[in-house]
Amino acid sequence: MSDGWPERLGRAIGVPVLDHRLTGGGHGASHARARLGDGREVFVKLADAGAELSAEAVGLRWLAEAGAVPVPEVLCCADGMLALSWVPPGSADLAAADRFGGDLARLHAYGADSFGAPWAGFIASLPLPNEQAGSWPSWYAECRLLPYCRIARDAGTFGQGEVALIESVAARIGDLAGPAEPPSRIHGDCWSGNVLFSGGRGWLIDPAAHGGHRETDLAMLALFGVPRLDRIMGAYREVAPLSEGWQVRVPLHQLHPLLVHVCLFGGSYTGAAVSAARAALRA
Repeated sequence: MSDGWPERLGRAIGVPVLDHRLTGGGHGASHARARLGDGREVFVKLADAGAELSAEAVGLRWLAEAGAVPVPEVLCCADGMLALSWVPPGSADLAAADRFGGDLARLHAYGADSFGAPWAGFIASLPLPNEQAGSWPSWYAECRLLPYCRIARDAGTFGQGEVALIESVAARIGDLAGPAEPPSRIHGDCWSGNVLFSGGRGWLIDPAAHGGHRETDLAMLALFGVPRLDRIMGAYREVAPLSEGWQVRVPLHQLHPLLVHVCLFGGSYTGAAVSAARAALRA
């Protein structure tokens, strides 16, 4: 495009951009903050590959349908540009943590038509297979474990031993998965950096949303240390008790995000992925 993104954004939403500044970025996208002529603050993500932005926009709208955990409003998604309503920073106090736990339980309970999703997925800059299925264990093995194991193998990050270990988890997934559950409406990349506390609530951003297992979101909150996890979990379980043995399945659900980190960042995450795989097999 011959003009800049502020002009394109103003035309797309029908409100001029008064000022803007770049704020950083990651995974092939630049981030900016803009102020509109009507006074609204806007977060803008800019990327050459529009597919990732489209998946994020679809995921945010899909999560918003549940009316449970608040998410930013999608103002525009076109021409390599995603504009969202600005979420002002707040504090993760006890009340906010309690409310987020209950909200997350209600989001998951809203459900999904199937495991997977009817749109192409992305997590960070990596494709996220979203083929739809009716059974979680085989779907998790085929769409969340083995694809990233192969990427790590092809990049030379995983050797034969690591590949065999992940394949062992996939082969035993039926025994490891626990009681069957219906598809939950999950964020899919629910690490602490994608939870913003604002206005006394926890907000979700940057999803890899799909129909999945609710324990996946909870395990990822634990993996990278969301604030006040104990309060969040307590409030969640008051609204939606978890199936027996959920604690021992945490490494199984953490294995996918750890494999993603191996693919994105290399061998520094290999040890964590191997440890999670071994713990899952011991469960």
